[in-house]
Amino acid sequence: MHHNFTPSHYFRTIGTHPVALTVASGDTVTIACVDAHGIDGNDVEITPRGNPMSGPIAVAGVAAGDVLAVTFDALTPLRSHGWSYPSLAGNVVDPEYVRELPIAPSSKEYWDYDATTSTLRSRGTHGKSLTIAYAPMVGCFGVAPSRGEAISTATSGPYGGNMDYRFLTTGCTIYFPVAVTGALFFIGDGHLAQGCGEIGGTGVESAIAVTVTLAQAKMQAITWPRAEDATHLYAIGNARPLDQALQHATSEMHRMLIECGADATTAAVLMSQAIEYNIGNVFDPAYTVACKIAKSVLVTNGLTATFRP
Repeated sequence: MHHNFTPSHYFRTIGTHPVALTVASGDTVTIACVDAHGIDGNDVEITPRGNPMSGPIAVAGVAAGDVLAVTFDALTPLRSHGWSYPSLAGNVVDPEYVRELPIAPSSKEYWDYDATTSTLRSRGTHGKSLTIAYAPMVGCFGVAPSRGEAISTATSGPYGGNMDYRFLTTGCTIYFPVAVTGALFFIGDGHLAQGCGEIGGTGVESAIAVTVTLAQAKMQAITWPRAEDATHLYAIGNARPLDQALQHATSEMHRMLIECGADATTAAVLMSQAIEYNIGNVFDPAYTVACKIAKSVLVTNGLTATFRP
């Protein structure tokens, strides 16, 4: 079944909040999401800024200890422009180089979306007008954490959250460890494009309609988010400092490869020669590291290469 969901209330924490919509496992939902400043598709600020989330959406029959599979079917802009900040975060450069960075002005840099060329062009308010590829993704999404916690949408953890990982996009399935009945899925913080790390503190922020399929995954209990697309499997760690995020991602990948059919030693040997790392968010309180491996490598070695429902 397909559902259309436009929230009447948005959340700046991910937690065990009152359910806004309940769906069956395997249902598809198109969700209206405001941008990081609470601005909707009509350019109206309808809720306070701070990565306001749409949700929560409960999935019937899903319980604590299960795994929720979230497949991105479509990402559709709700307006023809987005905005960013025209500087870099001080924590991503050498301390002595911070004074060389442009001081971010109070005004935003706006970008216009051209659907015919699938590009974004900045208006040049701060510097030269630039053109980049349109590459939509969602910065913040996940499920309610355990123990009744309500955690700010500024950060991330085992439940997901503000990971800002650009490769979690259309065609990708993300797997979350479920901590509460129904999973309670939240999503928001749409981007028309974003580089790895979100090193300026924003992507090209815009209101966006997200179409997802929510289903109970046929997977053992997991510790950290996982994902897959047509070409790769991913394990995602969220923590600070960066090396701890890497450790979480690497550990989860090792567990996943054992579930793919490798023994512990084979998994370790294969990982040491075949994995790649990408950096997600390095701007907000917790950093994100993704550990990935090509499905072709798994198939070549007789291992399972998909967990899709």
